[in-house]
Amino acid sequence: MTVRANPLLLDEREGSAVLVENTGGTGPFLIVCDHASNAIPASLDALGLSETALESHAAWDPGAYGIALEMARLLDAPLFRAGFSRLVYDVNRPPDSPEAIRETSEIYDVPGNRGLSQAARQARVEAIYEPYHSRLAALLDERSENARTSVLIAIHSFTPVYHGQEREVQLGVLHDLDSRLADAVLARAPRYTSLKTERNQPYGPTDGVTHTLQKHAVPRGLPNVMIEVRNDLITSESEQTAIAQTLSNILAQALNSVLAENSMPGGAGGNDAPSD
Repeated sequence: MTVRANPLLLDEREGSAVLVENTGGTGPFLIVCDHASNAIPASLDALGLSETALESHAAWDPGAYGIALEMARLLDAPLFRAGFSRLVYDVNRPPDSPEAIRETSEIYDVPGNRGLSQAARQARVEAIYEPYHSRLAALLDERSENARTSVLIAIHSFTPVYHGQEREVQLGVLHDLDSRLADAVLARAPRYTSLKTERNQPYGPTDGVTHTLQKHAVPRGLPNVMIEVRNDLITSESEQTAIAQTLSNILAQALNSVLAENSMPGGAGGNDAPSD
């Protein structure tokens, strides 16, 4: 199959690079799901990938969107999610990262990403990366102007086996320079879950996975955390709903602690916020 490596052209019928749900959410949390979709624009001919590759973790984070959507409901939070696969462009990587447009991902070669011209790469930056982050930044700025508390939560999933190595961790709590919320989450997690929970696992800041937090939360001084859930634990809607409830409870209580310590205005949710 011949794969076109021409600059990305998004047909409006295929959807947007960024999708926002529950835009009227009144809680302090903003939830982002950078790897929610495995969709590929028609102009890229599926990047030359098989259906098996497109359904795999290489193309997206299976189960993450289901968790994020339920958390947005429970926490009355806006939900930002990417409209296309990370193999088109990984919005959790800056444009100068070699991992932003991968030629190989896990065990899969990506023919449609080989030998791209600078113009083709820039077209993807402009079509995928810039709209996603510009819209997120605009909402955070608007909330700041209205003196509203904002707390950024990034939801991801990971594989139980990576390059032949089994991963014992089941729930990862990741942070970059600001560990306030992550510390509070880790302190409270044992009350709510028996999942093996670890800090900055199975990835950490040195792996380049905290870009969205670095770009939006850290410079603004916003509490933030990235949650990674092992994807063999969230294969069904019921499993996703259950972990979303657990995470929402942990985050609500953890945020109340952070807000109290920092004397920030607001609380961890409205009338429907989870509680002990």
